[in-house]
Amino acid sequence: MSFIAMVSLAVFTAILIVLFQSQKKGATLSRLVLIGLSLGSVFGFALQFLLGEGHQAIAETLNWTNVVGSGYVSLLKMIIMPLVLVSMIAAVVKLDKSGALGKISGVTISVLVVTTMIAALIGIFITQLFGLSAEGLTEGARETSRIAVLESRSETVSDLSIPQMLVSFIPTNIFQDLAWERSTSIIAVVIFGILTGVAARKVMNEREELEAPIRTFVETLQAVVMRLVKMVISLTPYGVAALMAKVVATSSLADITNLLGFIVASYLAIFLMFIVHGLLVGLVGVSPKQFFQKIWPVLTFAFTSRSSAATIPLNVDTQINKLNVPPAIANLSASFGATIGQNGCAGIYPAMLAIMVAPSVGINPMDISFIMSLVAIVAISSFGIAGVGGGATFAALIVLPAMGLPVTIAALLISIEPLIDMARTALNVSGSMTAGTITHRLLGDKAQAAAPTESVAQS
Repeated sequence: MSFIAMVSLAVFTAILIVLFQSQKKGATLSRLVLIGLSLGSVFGFALQFLLGEGHQAIAETLNWTNVVGSGYVSLLKMIIMPLVLVSMIAAVVKLDKSGALGKISGVTISVLVVTTMIAALIGIFITQLFGLSAEGLTEGARETSRIAVLESRSETVSDLSIPQMLVSFIPTNIFQDLAWERSTSIIAVVIFGILTGVAARKVMNEREELEAPIRTFVETLQAVVMRLVKMVISLTPYGVAALMAKVVATSSLADITNLLGFIVASYLAIFLMFIVHGLLVGLVGVSPKQFFQKIWPVLTFAFTSRSSAATIPLNVDTQINKLNVPPAIANLSASFGATIGQNGCAGIYPAMLAIMVAPSVGINPMDISFIMSLVAIVAISSFGIAGVGGGATFAALIVLPAMGLPVTIAALLISIEPLIDMARTALNVSGSMTAGTITHRLLGDKAQAAAPTESVAQS
């Protein structure tokens, strides 16, 4: 390791020590995340500014800082499936009214899909406002190789019919889905958890002597999992600092400048959709300002990690303990929101690409029938989009071929994909938390019936 890399690591270690000392003094998670975000960004900028893009010492430094960043993301991913499975079982076992879970699921999914349709319309409007098109985009060696990969993948993805997509949600090997082998594994685990909970309730009804042991077992298991979640969440500031350092240190100024128009348009569309989220929670009696203040740490991690799925534990914890959303709704909205109705990845992004590329094949992007078809396909294709980095590309591979459009444009934007994907992921997570908040407010007592106030999730 070079001397420069050792000095850089010493500086990063000092950043971690500052965060640790602040945590010991009782700083709130929001404040700690903000400190980590700021210090990580400054550190990453200093690496690139002082050493220059592509310097060997930067790579050496990031190899070690990634132990913190990637390690934190790995820990979050580790607890996702246990959290989803146990929470779904507990939600059903604790139901006081039959059918409540079905109503919660229906309202949550409806909100996610509707907001995704709104996001698509905003993406269409912004693309036209900026006059963006696929013409003039630079096609380099990296993009050329990416095009071949995407075109081969699109042939498989675009062939999926709606019935086939629905069948893919059903688990065939729960151990495979617990190992996250499929893009729809989260939904499959949700279904398995619900079915297991239903089976447990039937046993409780048939054999009264087993009701107390089953409830005790489920509550104990949930308490252990939630304590594990809180242990991992306490590491968020350190993970954010490391992840942000990598993002800033590895961003290419040349790539950003060449495609600045698309970046600005994308961020404006995402910003407008955040406003829509604020208006929607405001309509159900929640202060938009307080809503965003409470979910800020979650959005920050989503921004730096680029993974809606990895954000599920933070998402659930914040909904329950900050937004006072019942555990059943919090778990369902966070789980569904990671794979269904992603406002950024499945809504704004494919809609913008479709509008940009439509003129190249002789289609008027402002034709009302084209827009209606595009919004409908975006809504349908939003089911099953993987909540990990690259989910937006997967959505584009479904939408573009379905509209009779080439997928080449998705490859041409690869150089700036990470930069935009950060904001898209934050919007996805905001959308799932908006869905949870709205569902709670709309269902009221029914929601409480599905998740009693003594839930161990808040202990």
